[in-house]
Parts: sequence; structure tokens; C-alpha cells
Amino acid sequence: MRKISILDRSRTREGHPAPQALRDTVDLARAAERLGYHRFWVSEHHSVPGVAGSAPAVLAAAVAGATRRIRVGTGGVMLPNHQPLVVAEQFGVLESLFPGRIDMGLGRSVGFTGGIRRALGRDAQDADRFEEQLAELLGWLDGTQREYPEVHARPAEGLRIPAYVLATGEGAGIAARAGLPLVVGDLRSRGRVVEVVERYRAQFRPSAAGSQPYVMVSGTVAVAQTPEAARRILVPEAWSLAHSRTRGSFPPLRPAEEVEALAMTAKERELYEGGLGGHVHGTEEQVAAQLAEVAELTGADELLVTTSTYDRTALLDSFERLARLAGLTGPRPGAAPGSGP
Repeated sequence: MRKISILDRSRTREGHPAPQALRDTVDLARAAERLGYHRFWVSEHHSVPGVAGSAPAVLAAAVAGATRRIRVGTGGVMLPNHQPLVVAEQFGVLESLFPGRIDMGLGRSVGFTGGIRRALGRDAQDADRFEEQLAELLGWLDGTQREYPEVHARPAEGLRIPAYVLATGEGAGIAARAGLPLVVGDLRSRGRVVEVVERYRAQFRPSAAGSQPYVMVSGTVAVAQTPEAARRILVPEAWSLAHSRTRGSFPPLRPAEEVEALAMTAKERELYEGGLGGHVHGTEEQVAAQLAEVAELTGADELLVTTSTYDRTALLDSFERLARLAGLTGPRPGAAPGSGP
């Protein structure tokens, strides 16, 4: 793949307060820039105990302010949770402060419980309005919206802020009809990813945003000195996922050694082992071969890595190894900010 980027979900860790997760995200962004990654994105989650990133535009501002060249964005802002005008204004401010570096990744998910949706003033059906909201948002940016005469999204109107659509639900078709880049995952379900990508490419309509389809595939990648060490990077997230599916709560990440010592029910063990399977992981040579396979299978233009784990040293080492095997190089002094897609 021509480009490799990072999406960090600001996962909390047992024994570390949520504010530390946000500081960890900013620190990781600095490292990503140093290592030569193309872009660094943050996510939006509401009322999730294990995730600190609830305000992606605010966090993106902190990341952009702490870096100099790497592209910064969201993966994504969940548009049904917001008024398109406000989203346009937020990204207009970001692009004005950090020109040429801001990406606007957009998703169609709403809060995952009724209580969260009510607190946000939304309901499950709002996700069905995503295509309409996307068109309104793009209209605020290029000045073509006519539903609200004499209203303008300042300072966003007239700025070029690349938009990306997450392939949740009908996202792939919506991205294709709008002529926008697509973000699709995860790599554990590669057959489904291929189907989504093929449908997107077949339905793509050229637009002012781009004349050709652009595909970002996202997934977990763990690289270490040994296959066993790479697998242990996956352990905390796999257990957190199993816990959420059996007990209804998505908890902070626990150290791998604690998880491995736990007594699990048969169902927990099944979900835990399933959470470990299918990810791209191993030594540098093994991961290079797996990524070449993914690139051939999907024809993706870019890889968006979403790895989370308890051990920050192991995580940084993994990203360093991935950068090395991919041949990434840090930006040259004085180099211009990266351009989209």
C-alpha cells in the first residue's frame, strides 16, 4: 500500500485515568509524525468506560497543535450525532489553524444505547439521514447549500477540507454516490472487506473531491520480535471485547499477563480466542507478507492501523517496526504538509 496511517481510539488502561489516555494519544501522534506515517486520526465514542475520546474535533486540535506536518483528522465524527453546520464550523476552524493538514472522516453511527441517544437528542433512525446530512455538510463547505438562506459556515465556507466516509451500514454506497474516499474494516473479515470495496468501486461517481475511487482499509496490526510477543499485544483488546459481549460493559485495557492468568467461562474463552484471530500480526517478515496479501486482495490505496494495547512501550515498538518494514521515512526538515487523500 502506498500510504500507512494510524487511527487511535484513546483506549483507557486499568490503573490509569481517562485523561492519561488522551495525553497518550497526543504522544503517539508525535511518534507517528517522527516515524513518517501519513495521517493520524482520532475517534468519537460516547459514554464508553474504556474509551476517552468523546470529542474528536477537540482532540484533533490538540494533536495538530502538538505536531507540525502529519495530516490530522477524525475516524470519524459520527454525523447523525451533530448538526452539519456545527461540524462544518469546527473543521473550518481546524483547517484555518492548521492549513493543508486536516481530514474530515465521517461516520453514520449513533449512540449504541437508548440512554446515550436520548442524551444526545437523537434516535436510532437518525443514522438513516446520513446521506442527507453529508450533502448538507458538503454544501456548507462549498457554499452551495440553499436550505438556510443568508446563513454561512464561517470560517469553513470556501476551504478545501477532504472528506472521507466510514463504511458502516450503507456507508460504501453513500461514499460512492458522493465521489468520496472510503474507509473500510476490519481485516478479520477480509471477504466482506473485498465485497464492500468492489461495490464501492463499481458504483463510484467522480466528483469535485476526486475523479477516482480511493480506498483505505483499517485493522489491527501488531509487530514484534517474535510471533508470541506480537500476539500478546492483541491480548488486552481481545479480552476487553470478550468482557463487553458477556457482561455488557466495555472495560479499560488490562495487562496481558493479568488476562492470561484469568479463569474464563467457556463463552468468554470462545469470544476471547475469536478476538485474537484474524489480525495482521507477527514478526516484521511475517507482517510484511500478510500486508502484501491484503494489498493484493483489496487493491487498497492506504492502510489505517487501529491497534490498541495496555503496554505502551510494546505498542510504540510495534509502530516503529511497522514503519521500518513499510519503508516509511520521517518528513524532511522544511517539507510541506502532506496532501490528501
